[in-house]
Amino acid sequence: MEQRQSPLKLTGKRRLPRNVASARPRNVMAKKNKPSRPKARTPRGFSDRLGAEIIKEREVLARISAVYESYGFDPLETPAFEYTDALGKFLPDVDRPNQGVFSLQDDDDQWISLRYDLTAPLARFVAQNFDPLPKPFRRYQVGPVWRNEKPGPGRFRQFTQCDADTVGAPAPYADAEICAMFCDAIEAAGVARNEFTVKVSNRKIVDGLFEKIGLASEEKWETRLNVMRSMDKFDRLGEVGVRHLLGGGRADESGDYTDGAKLDPEHIETVIAFLQSAEGDGDPLGNIEKLITGTKSGEDGVAELNGIKSAIPDFARRPIVIDCSVIRGLEYYTGPIFEADFNEAILDEKGKPVQIGSLGGGGRYDGLVARFKGVEVPAVGVSVGVSRLLTALELKKSLGANTAGPVVILALEKDQMASYQQMAMELRNAGVRAEVYLGGSNFAKQLKYADKRSSPVAVIQGPDERGAGEITIKDLALGAALSKDIEDNKAWREDQPAQFSAPRGDLVKAVKETLARER
Repeated sequence: MEQRQSPLKLTGKRRLPRNVASARPRNVMAKKNKPSRPKARTPRGFSDRLGAEIIKEREVLARISAVYESYGFDPLETPAFEYTDALGKFLPDVDRPNQGVFSLQDDDDQWISLRYDLTAPLARFVAQNFDPLPKPFRRYQVGPVWRNEKPGPGRFRQFTQCDADTVGAPAPYADAEICAMFCDAIEAAGVARNEFTVKVSNRKIVDGLFEKIGLASEEKWETRLNVMRSMDKFDRLGEVGVRHLLGGGRADESGDYTDGAKLDPEHIETVIAFLQSAEGDGDPLGNIEKLITGTKSGEDGVAELNGIKSAIPDFARRPIVIDCSVIRGLEYYTGPIFEADFNEAILDEKGKPVQIGSLGGGGRYDGLVARFKGVEVPAVGVSVGVSRLLTALELKKSLGANTAGPVVILALEKDQMASYQQMAMELRNAGVRAEVYLGGSNFAKQLKYADKRSSPVAVIQGPDERGAGEITIKDLALGAALSKDIEDNKAWREDQPAQFSAPRGDLVKAVKETLARER
């Protein structure tokens, strides 16, 4: 509850004897009357983004969205806020439901929360509009999500997701389409086909494994969860590390000890064989089928994965493999699951590997809409990790050099502003980003501004150029590159290889030729 301040504190005045008030030093009075200003700072776990970073993300999202639309998916936009009870995983069980999500109480005493992902809002939307929607319902959505979690390096409380989902179509054919589209989207974003792999598994196959090792019953849920967590570390810890976690436990490099799942040695061997089923030149599905034979859920899972393989016409040529070491929080999924990873480690500028994580993933979740409808509605979807993808592409330089800024037209004379704007308009009409400098007529400041904007070209027209019917084109990118190799300033001024004159009528042609040279 807000605390009320006394009127004296609100006004900053106090009654003092006249001789005391008049004797107060002038600088004290000034300090008392100094206005309070908030500190300019970014909330923890959030970041400001500018210029080139936003443009690159927009370009990648446009490519991914184009792939989604080519498959017949329509865009959907849902509110940033949802009623908290609609988020499912974060039902309000305390006075303030704020575990994992950012929540507030509306004026009608309803708790609302910033969306944690884009899937829960989709489930709410489908349930709310179920009858008029075409089934299957195909949608994609791009937008920010918020998570009230502890931030860390590369881990923000707000980030962008890019999802595509099919609601109302059972496995395996909708899953096959999503999987193929997932590959196309990653390629369109700038990752070559030989640089990544989409690994496909199935929740039902894991259920079959649990039946085989005696963990299918409800009372075994805690052990089952520990086993899944251990399996999920197979890529990072390898066979030896996972063996310890499945057994008595494991101490990490810092000495911290993780208690194990306490499985029998025979059952540990079965789990390890399951995780290694995709290794070597054998048939992964054949290996899995032998391990889980006699289990209904396992056999159904194998059949669905075979259905996915048969429904993708060029499956053998795509970077898709059956790999049952993929877990992806299986308590959420009900059928096929998939995850995309780089084939090789991404290195930073110093040659050290960077932990990027998966490029995205998804799977089948047939129980989500049922929370609203009371009946199971089949659904499958995928989410591309945009932030991770952009980080990886930047490290691999797949996005090229820093995005160039606009062409800057220097405004050297105030009374010629209309002619400068005319130049900018001609360039824009020709598809060239352009702006007129509006911060004053100082020549050096204008060039400094163009440099800060990463402008590739500056257009100059002063009284001399205008009298001759010409413009001066200054190739700023080339000039910066050449200046690194020139030590004699006099030679630089005399040569000026990155600056030339052109007729005013050839403005667009001269600028475009200069920009083409930069590419």
